Amino acid sequence: MNAARPRLAGLLFLVTMAAAAGAESDTAAPAAADPPWEIGLTAYPTFVRTGDDYTSAVATADHGPLHFEARYNYESVGARSAFVGWTFSGGTETTWQLTPLLGGAWGTTQAFTPGFEATVAHGRLELYVEAEYVRDNHEASNSYFYAWSQLGVQTAEWLQLGVVGQRTRAYGGDRDFQRGPFAELTFGPVTIGGYWFNPGTNEQVVVASIGATF
Repeated sequence: MNAARPRLAGLLFLVTMAAAAGAESDTAAPAAADPPWEIGLTAYPTFVRTGDDYTSAVATADHGPLHFEARYNYESVGARSAFVGWTFSGGTETTWQLTPLLGGAWGTTQAFTPGFEATVAHGRLELYVEAEYVRDNHEASNSYFYAWSQLGVQTAEWLQLGVVGQRTRAYGGDRDFQRGPFAELTFGPVTIGGYWFNPGTNEQVVVASIGATF
């Protein structure tokens, strides 16, 4: 009888430890929720003073840091392109976000198109840069470096004003780099913008934008 007591005590000790472990696992923090998908669609009606008007479009899909993007009439009129990337971000007072991209274009432009999108924000100031190298698959002389950059000031919660510049071959013109003012208005998930390149010249280009995220 006395010999059985240590065994019984040991068994009770093991049962107690197992119950405590189970209670800890029940109260542990739940696993992080799977991030939702965020979809964005934007159309860019473009009015070219010395050329043909057209509309380009961009669709994006983000799942956490994973980024997908499709473009139409972007590298050139009649071109289609698609990209995949990964978003890195950080900062507190000054925040930054960088998305390296790998992609390709087909249609009127057939090319390998690596690039990136980056945003740096501090207070009411925000700098956005988008760039890609369009490496033509057939003719090396047709390869070029595309870039769009804008520096804006958030003058109100719904209004951003600033300057924009771009380097593109989507339409004709002798200017290698084009610049001008822009304005963007945001109402909930909808953003409407206007970008005026080469103001006061014979090569003026006006790009409008209307987009939504959901």
